[in-house]
Amino acid sequence: MHPALRGDAGARAPSARLEEAVGLAAAIDLDVVHDEVATVNAPRAATLIGGGKIDELRARLDAMDPRPGLVIIDGALSPVQHRNLEKAFDAKVLDRTALILEIFGARAQTAEGRLQVDLAHLEYQRSRLVRSWTHLERQRGGAGFLGGPGERQIESDRRALDDKIVRLRKKLEDVRRTRTLQRAKRKRAPHPVVALVGYTNAGKSTLFNRMTKSAVKAEDLLFATLDPTMRAIDLPSGLRVVLSDTVGFISDLPTQLVAAFRATLEEVLEADIIVHVRDIAHPDSDAQRSDVIDVLSALGVGDDDERPVIEALNKLDLMDADDKGTVEAIARTAPAIGAIENPARVALSAVGGEGVAALLSKIESTLTAAHIVAHIRLPAHDGAARAWLFSRAEILGEQAAGAETLITARMSRKTEGQFFKEFPDAKYDDAASADRQRA
Repeated sequence: MHPALRGDAGARAPSARLEEAVGLAAAIDLDVVHDEVATVNAPRAATLIGGGKIDELRARLDAMDPRPGLVIIDGALSPVQHRNLEKAFDAKVLDRTALILEIFGARAQTAEGRLQVDLAHLEYQRSRLVRSWTHLERQRGGAGFLGGPGERQIESDRRALDDKIVRLRKKLEDVRRTRTLQRAKRKRAPHPVVALVGYTNAGKSTLFNRMTKSAVKAEDLLFATLDPTMRAIDLPSGLRVVLSDTVGFISDLPTQLVAAFRATLEEVLEADIIVHVRDIAHPDSDAQRSDVIDVLSALGVGDDDERPVIEALNKLDLMDADDKGTVEAIARTAPAIGAIENPARVALSAVGGEGVAALLSKIESTLTAAHIVAHIRLPAHDGAARAWLFSRAEILGEQAAGAETLITARMSRKTEGQFFKEFPDAKYDDAASADRQRA
């Protein structure tokens, strides 16, 4: 059931939100026997929805054979509302956050993914601890008969959860350090990183498989991908990049998940280019785009981030000729290089392969626009400068020139500036590079 608050003029229609909730339920193989939108005039503190709707749903549950054992409310429930609705329906109740957590728990494959899901689960459960029994309440603390009242059961449960949360956070901090080291190694290599992001089920993994010729799990399911995957691919010119497939975003993504998966999502923060994969055939494609931008902003990729962003307008194969022509026109009129609010665009079909070559070319042209080719002369004995260039730039050529070594390297302007600041004895070999240094 999707509770539609009267007067809430959101970007999505309530029916579309309900359809997405049904898709979330299908993602963990739940058999949905009934779905509906319930208009809520004024949210009730005790139950969210009104007594009449509760009675109506209770009667519907009782009339079904077998009686459904689960009611999903596509919204955020407070702990009190959660408990009261379970009593009223005499069935287990999940809100939107709990449902997404269940999906993540069922899908996480790697040790890292399971750690992140476990942490999010525990933090969610901690906010919903209620005193279901009181067998510790009358225990006394201290020795003899003069001690005060002992520990209540809810306090014991909360402390146990807190201890588990601390342990999981420590393990995830170790994961984050490992990922930081891995990123540092990639930075030393001359391979730029391209991160695929987008709404869940937008086709990221299908596009990833098409571009890398690999077989990452890709299904027509919400949150088919939870664990990040990285592969090296060669662009048309031979330039090698690392492509990263990430977890999909969704509207009202639980804050516990954003926090728990931050170690994974930080891959996006380190990317040289962000490719935002959109399901352009979806009726709520624009609203989904806004949700993805909101999550990226929460991660630190906001309006002031100048990193290049390319929107991959995916699923052309699901559109008729007129709509397809409109999308292709939108892609043609987009800027050649753009940031998050006004990105470059490419129309494509990850399933059929149409437009994928154009996306690879767009990635390449975006990278090469941000990189320069410099011809640098080094003293032949300066091994440190040579090693620095080989670790941080793409070396296109090297030759000895008497007491000097001539190196041709492709690198970003930032890397170029860092190099000449670190090694002032190095010199440009060509006039264009010298002009750039003087500028």
